[in-house]
Amino acid sequence: MNQDQIKELLLRLEDTALDFTVTMTGKRSKKVNGLYKPDSREILLHNKNFDDENQLVYTAIHEYAHHLQCEAEGALRSPRSHTGAFWARFHGLLEKAEKEGLYSIGFEKSDALAELTEEIRSKYLEPNGRLMQGLGELLSKAHVLCREAGVRYEDYIDRVLCLPRTAAKTAIRVSSLSVNPALGYDTMKIVAAQPTPEKRAAAEQQFFARRSPDSVKAALTKKAEEEDPKVRLEKEKKRLEKTIAMLTSRLDQVEQSLSNL
Repeated sequence: MNQDQIKELLLRLEDTALDFTVTMTGKRSKKVNGLYKPDSREILLHNKNFDDENQLVYTAIHEYAHHLQCEAEGALRSPRSHTGAFWARFHGLLEKAEKEGLYSIGFEKSDALAELTEEIRSKYLEPNGRLMQGLGELLSKAHVLCREAGVRYEDYIDRVLCLPRTAAKTAIRVSSLSVNPALGYDTMKIVAAQPTPEKRAAAEQQFFARRSPDSVKAALTKKAEEEDPKVRLEKEKKRLEKTIAMLTSRLDQVEQSLSNL
C-alpha cells in the first residue's frame, strides 16, 4: 500500500475540507510509529515499524484522527493531543474501517489469544464486577450500622477500612443500580455514572457492541464541536479567570513569605 492509497483510504472513512499529505518515511523509529504535523498538515508514517498493512492502517487512521480533530477544534484546539474527544473520534474511524473491510483487530485469528480473551472476561472481569457490587452492598449496611452505633461513617471509611471516600461512594452507587457485572467493574462505573436509566441502558448496549469507553462517553454527552462557539469561549474564559485568580493569590502568598524571610 503506497502513500496515495493510504490517503484515499482515509478519505473514504471521512472527508475533510483541509488538504493533507501522507508520507512514508522509509524509516524505523523506536519512539513513535507515526506523527501528525498540524502546521503543515502532514501525516508521517514510519513504515519500517510495521509487519503488515493492518498495523500500518491503524497508525494512519490514528494520525488522520489528529488531523480531523485539529480541523474541528480550530483556534480552540486543546494543548493536549490525546483527549477523550480525540480517542472517541479515532475509535469511531476504526469502527468505520472495520465495517468497510479496511481494517480488522484480528484477535480472533489467534486461537490462543481468543481463548485468553474469554478467560479474562469470564474469570476476572465479571467476577470482579460481582465482588465490587457486593462490596457496595456491604458498605451501605456499614453506613446504617455506623449511624446506629454513633460512629462517623466517614471516619470508619478513612481509618478503619482505609478506603478513599470516592471509591466507597462509587461502589455503593454501582451496587444500587442494575448494572451487568459482565462488563467488569471499571466499565460498570461508567454506566453507573449516567444520570438516567435510559442512558445507562444505552451505555450497556454500546459496551456489549464492543465500543470503546471514550466512544460511549462521547455518544452519551453533547459533543463539544456541536456546542455554540460563543458558549464554549465563555466557558473557557471563566475557567481561565478562575485559574488566574488562584495563581495570583498564590503568588501574593509566596511573595509575602519571601519578604518575611
